Amino acid sequence: MGLDQPSIEKIKHLRDVDSATSYLFSQISPNEELQKALEFSIEAHKEQFRKSGEPYIIHPILVAAIVAELTDDESMVIAALLHDVVEDTAISIVEIEEKFGMDVAHLVSGLTKIDVIRDKELVPSNSDEKLVVSALSFRKMLLASIEDVRVLVVKLCDRVHNMLTLDALPAHKQRRIAEETLVVYAPIAHRLGISFLKNLLEDLSFGYLFPEEKHHIDNYLDTNYHAIEMKLSEFKESIAKTLIQNGFCEDDFEILSRIKHRYSIYLKMQRKGVSIDEVLDLLAIRILTKEPLKCYDALGVVHLNFRPLASRFKDYIAVAKDNGYQTIHTTVFHKSAIFEVQIRTYEMHKTAELGVAAHWKYKSGGNNIKLDWLDNLQYQNESVEDFYALIKNDLYSEDISVFSPTGEAFTLPRGAVALDFAYAVHTEVGNKATAALINKTRSSLLTELNNGDIVKVITGDEIQTRCSWIDAVKTSKAKTNMKLNCNARLKEINYKSAVSIVATAMSLNNSRVEEWFKKNNCENIANIPNDVELLKNVIHKYVSEISKNNRFKGFISRHRFKLKKYEISGFEMYATTHINDVVFDYCCHPKTGDEVMAFLEKGKAHVHHKMCSNAAKKLEAGEPMVFVRWAKENRFKYKLIASLHNEKGALAEFLTYLVKLDIDILSIELGKEKSDYIQYCELVFETKEADVNRLRAKIESKIKVIHLVRTDDAYKN
Repeated sequence: MGLDQPSIEKIKHLRDVDSATSYLFSQISPNEELQKALEFSIEAHKEQFRKSGEPYIIHPILVAAIVAELTDDESMVIAALLHDVVEDTAISIVEIEEKFGMDVAHLVSGLTKIDVIRDKELVPSNSDEKLVVSALSFRKMLLASIEDVRVLVVKLCDRVHNMLTLDALPAHKQRRIAEETLVVYAPIAHRLGISFLKNLLEDLSFGYLFPEEKHHIDNYLDTNYHAIEMKLSEFKESIAKTLIQNGFCEDDFEILSRIKHRYSIYLKMQRKGVSIDEVLDLLAIRILTKEPLKCYDALGVVHLNFRPLASRFKDYIAVAKDNGYQTIHTTVFHKSAIFEVQIRTYEMHKTAELGVAAHWKYKSGGNNIKLDWLDNLQYQNESVEDFYALIKNDLYSEDISVFSPTGEAFTLPRGAVALDFAYAVHTEVGNKATAALINKTRSSLLTELNNGDIVKVITGDEIQTRCSWIDAVKTSKAKTNMKLNCNARLKEINYKSAVSIVATAMSLNNSRVEEWFKKNNCENIANIPNDVELLKNVIHKYVSEISKNNRFKGFISRHRFKLKKYEISGFEMYATTHINDVVFDYCCHPKTGDEVMAFLEKGKAHVHHKMCSNAAKKLEAGEPMVFVRWAKENRFKYKLIASLHNEKGALAEFLTYLVKLDIDILSIELGKEKSDYIQYCELVFETKEADVNRLRAKIESKIKVIHLVRTDDAYKN
């Protein structure tokens, strides 16, 4: 399902037309129409060559092969063969329609349109403007203007092959294309639910954008390859054995194992501010079953036999994600490792890997897509931990005794790990612990201890900050001290941010502001990034002080240091200069509610997670910053069923009207029932409007509403 690693390597090294053609027809059975399209494309591109020197036609053939791995939709495969013909040769869309029909022409036209939008929205390669800003605009335009989702899927496959052959281009172009891939195409693959394409595009881009970081992660995984494989294999075996002991037949389930993909590991390191060996759920297995009820049976077996981390449990089967994704996620301890366990049915696995490509159905005409999996998109906030509160409490309150090498006994709760022991010995030992010897065997600090174990802790010279391990330890002493270390690190980041925010607001050097802070013994400086009133007071105090000095009177009269408030894209910002947009770089992607900071560049606020190492470099360099926090904005979710006239442009007109009402559409489905005159449309959307009756009145001025209900509470309706 999807491209596996051997297929990727094979495609990457196919360099001649015959072998590319042979690979294409190993993915889809050749027929007269496909053969005609292939010959037509070969003829159209016969004078063209890629930068690497190979015939250009190899590219469309291999894009078609990647499309064929995803779907057996013949129109899409033909469109992939012809996707560059209109733009790169003298052949027109009219000629494509005459030779291959309306559906293929419609797809090729959509693919050509993407290149037109790209030329319009994306900054030229000779510009020094940050690509990420225009790339975000390009992505928005793509999602808004491409009518047929199949066009986006073919384009994603096109981008995969471009990324696989990027080595032939100069370094600056490699970086630019990789950046565009990460900001534009990988998120679209995610939006469409095609996880294997999303992961592949992210990992291919990652190597060009962060080569050192990728080398570090690859090196770690290669060095620890055998240990990782052994842990995964042993855990798989243990899970399989336990399932069979608890009533499962061998034919009832399948277990797949994996290591998280590289970019996902990197993002986790950035968000948590940790090193790779601190990423908790690096190892993962998937349990596939035949029916949903069996998923919950398997979950019960796993939780009863392997200690779960309650805070990392999510049930996306009961409440699916917006893109149709359904899986139970849990994380458990097993011996000296932590494993993510995903449980889903075979059908859910197909949807998770292939997204929209797994479920579309076409009418005889071609491009009316019905996405079955967008049914019932009522959403519950991600936390379902309360449901499993028992796990958090004293299920494991039984004590164990472990010993230091000198024979001193320590009593710990059952389930405690080596790091709990380190803190039990002494706070300093816990803070500086780097590894442990358990019964003379070197082990991870997260290794669960057994009654009678002899434990020696190995320490380093510096305090280790382990923000992502807090849920993994058992004792309150370990948790409390780890939180203190994390807070100290956060305080240091906040202090440096405070200096930069004040310096930027007042157009001063960071060193001068820092000197003034020390001279005036200003209190609570580290609170400035979280308290706008404190920021205003500090600026006012500074202005008052320097205005007393005659030398600065002219300076003060020319500058009014009044903070202006900006609300953009869910953020609230305060600055003395103009801010026209908020953008995210591709290094951390903070989630709503995360601790964030923002750097100012050409009127745009670039938002980062506070623990992001990329942001840490900017912070050390004293780059300009602005005050930022998440805006407090209530948005309410609704489900709407409406009827619209079955005529060209009716849906587009209605959606345009909803955008004017400041409505964010989360999902759309057309035509559960359809007559010649009426088509039903089902939408799930978000809006600031809390009053359902007032909202109904606004929508009914444009279209007939059959059903409109708020779905804030997944259990309410």
